[in-house]
Amino acid sequence: MGTTQLESVPEPKYWHLKTVISEALDSDFAVGEILPNERELAARFGVARATLRQALEQLELEGRLQRRRGVGTTVAPPRMGVDVSTTQHQWPGTGEESWQSVDCAVATPPAAVARLLDADTDETVHVVRRLRVSGGQPVAAELLYVPASSVPELSAIENPSGPGRARAVLRELQRRVLDGQDRAVELGSARADDAKELDRLPGAPVLVVTTRYLSEGRTAAVSVATYRADTCRLTFGDSGDLVMAS
Repeated sequence: MGTTQLESVPEPKYWHLKTVISEALDSDFAVGEILPNERELAARFGVARATLRQALEQLELEGRLQRRRGVGTTVAPPRMGVDVSTTQHQWPGTGEESWQSVDCAVATPPAAVARLLDADTDETVHVVRRLRVSGGQPVAAELLYVPASSVPELSAIENPSGPGRARAVLRELQRRVLDGQDRAVELGSARADDAKELDRLPGAPVLVVTTRYLSEGRTAAVSVATYRADTCRLTFGDSGDLVMAS
């Protein structure tokens, strides 16, 4: 990254600096490489550290940089695609390599999920917790709500909890015929539990993708997946040619 003195420009200094650094990230740095410290960067660009910090924060929001505790500021990998099309019908856990089953419990779902499942407000369901990992970092946390009626052959004794139980629920769910699915996407703020799992601060921007899985004329499962907005992009259709950055 060469030295660049900022001239008088119409946009704020930090915004112009952000563009200069972004171009340098494309040409001079590899994914995962650690940037020089703020003092060195501020000297190279001839700006105050406060201006530099604003530019770096904006690049982090845009997903170009990642700040990792104990490591520093690194160049982020390309954003991971999140398919929100309804053209491909597939049960969760089928052919997925980046999702890790974490736990499974029996609990009452939130009211909004209970409505999607057409369940009573006090009815308990299997709640499978999974993480999606990219480059060794968690980028999404999912809660999959599965009524007992959707997995009738599930043993209540074998693997009563934990990752093994989660995988067992997924296997039983995949035995059903999937008729279709629909999705809703919204921008939200990370709750405390999601923020902890995704290594973000509470209130950080996230994408919440709610998927309803249909089988035999009813909702067989509901997934609520929370994605880090700085690491993901939405994709539409089979080809993924049309994308919308988060």
